Amino acid sequence: MSSSSFPCADWAAYRAGAVLTVDLAAIADNYRQLTQRTAGAVCAAVVKADAYGLGAAQVAPVLEQAGAQEFFVAHVDEGLALKPYVSDRARITVLHGARPQALQDCVQSGLRPVLNSLEQIAQLRALAEKTDRPFDAVLQLDTGMSRFGLSEADVKEISENPSLLKGISVSLIMSHLACADSPENPANEWQRDNLKAYAALLPAAPLSLAASSGVFLGPEYHFNLVRPGAALYGVAPNVTAPNPLKQVVRLQAHVLQTRSLSKGDRVGYGLTWQAERPCRVATIATGYADGFARAGASTGCVWFNGKKLPILGRISMDSMTVDVSSIPEHELGPDALVDLLNADYGVDDVAKAEGTIGYEILTSLGRRYHRVYQNTSETI
Repeated sequence: MSSSSFPCADWAAYRAGAVLTVDLAAIADNYRQLTQRTAGAVCAAVVKADAYGLGAAQVAPVLEQAGAQEFFVAHVDEGLALKPYVSDRARITVLHGARPQALQDCVQSGLRPVLNSLEQIAQLRALAEKTDRPFDAVLQLDTGMSRFGLSEADVKEISENPSLLKGISVSLIMSHLACADSPENPANEWQRDNLKAYAALLPAAPLSLAASSGVFLGPEYHFNLVRPGAALYGVAPNVTAPNPLKQVVRLQAHVLQTRSLSKGDRVGYGLTWQAERPCRVATIATGYADGFARAGASTGCVWFNGKKLPILGRISMDSMTVDVSSIPEHELGPDALVDLLNADYGVDDVAKAEGTIGYEILTSLGRRYHRVYQNTSETI
């Protein structure tokens, strides 16, 4: 696809400063690849944060068509918002559980809470006693990350007093790996062994440990259910091997203005970049309000017809300036389109320039973009 064309004849795409194209078939292909890697385990789909910023309403039905029946979100409201877009066969699990005021809405709406503490367990137990009905739930164990989950002491307390789980049907026991993106880190094996040891003290239930990066650690980490999220959307599972996943987004921004600079001219807030020779620059319609941090300017770039265009100076709220000296003037002028994300320069590449991770780039993509959803696996 040319950098100067849109994937659709939608006038809203021309009015917008930039267009984000999401390849839904590529997401489905990534899901199928992950299911093949985890044969023998259920492959869930994590669609929290509005499917990592790409739109749960559009993404979740495609994932269900590809075979997903288990969906994970972070908050109760995310689960409630997701329900109209998946079938009644799909199960939605809320990773943060539910605060006391939201617990009744959570379970009565058919959402499955993850219980991360003895307090959350007590709240669900009290609701079960009050309503005289059992509730399905997940127990999360802290196996070493010190973030969410029952501690070793909590697990022993439940083991010694099983009545703490009265009225609660434990349908999954899970934990989360802290270092899965570093396959050689011994913490992975340590957490895996802790999960086995702690779970042995609890009622028998399926186990889950691996999220996106954990899927690529091998079968001994897959247990009964895996929970890929970012991998569905093309984020690399680790930096030790080529990314086997398909890129699913393309971001194209309009050129707003071009100008010629002389040696010594400066660019942007703080005048931090200075031309060392005569050059041509373009200002494009994407800035830090659209998910591109100011920190990325020093090493970041955009692309036009396969040519790399360095970002100059500081990124502004609604715009950034790039060096277009390598492009003939007749090829790139006002209203031309440049790529900020494409099949060859994805969220992980932008993340490297900004000193962060692909997850953050993906979930920070702004809401001002006009969005186009393509149900095609062709390169975008």
